[in-house]
Amino acid sequence: MQTVVGIRFKKAGKIYYFDPAEFELVAGGFAIVETSRGQEFGEVVVMPKQIEDDEVIQPLKKVIRAASDEDCQKILENREKEEEAFELCIQKIDEHELDMKLVDVEYTFDRSKVIFYFTSDGRVDFRELVKDLASVFRTRIELRQIGVRDEAKMIGGLGPCGRVLCCHTFLGEFEPVSIRMAKDQNLSLNPAKISGVCGRLMCCLRYESDAYEMARTEKSQQRAQRAAEQAAEKAAQQASEGDSE
Repeated sequence: MQTVVGIRFKKAGKIYYFDPAEFELVAGGFAIVETSRGQEFGEVVVMPKQIEDDEVIQPLKKVIRAASDEDCQKILENREKEEEAFELCIQKIDEHELDMKLVDVEYTFDRSKVIFYFTSDGRVDFRELVKDLASVFRTRIELRQIGVRDEAKMIGGLGPCGRVLCCHTFLGEFEPVSIRMAKDQNLSLNPAKISGVCGRLMCCLRYESDAYEMARTEKSQQRAQRAAEQAAEKAAQQASEGDSE
């Protein structure tokens, strides 16, 4: 068993486990942790608990410290810098006439890297863009192409139900969704009816899928049981008729 604490870096993002060390962390608080990207600022969403060793991705990195007021202020400053970087990057994209759509900009906590998230229908040669951005920000630059689902998760919006997108509010990770799930629920197979704002099948099709699968299994078992009972009754009846003869 190993003691871990769950940290989330983005709203509705994936939860990562870290070693809480000797720090007293509370849900809703913030902490500074060491990641593959360097030091990061995250929210504590799972209180320290013990889990099996095979559930932990090794090596388990440690929490560096509980976030201070200065750390929180630095995050606010990073958010302002991200807005400025977003506007500047859009100008550079236009200057280079690149077929790409900028979706979001993220500074790492220690400002050692700026990550630009974008969408595009195909591959983009952004080498010259990276050089321009690096000369302006004087730090490491990473351009990361994302899919339409990730774009919807980052930007948010309202779904066909009138509520804020599930992926933007609470879905930590995307799970596979198939057209079979819509068929099992007797829903219209009209793409406009079962697709989300991202143009892919709605994530909520999966919510009741397990219940429909369970109901279908139970019905199949009941039919099999009835068939077995009928076969037993028929066999008993035939045996009784044979004895009477």
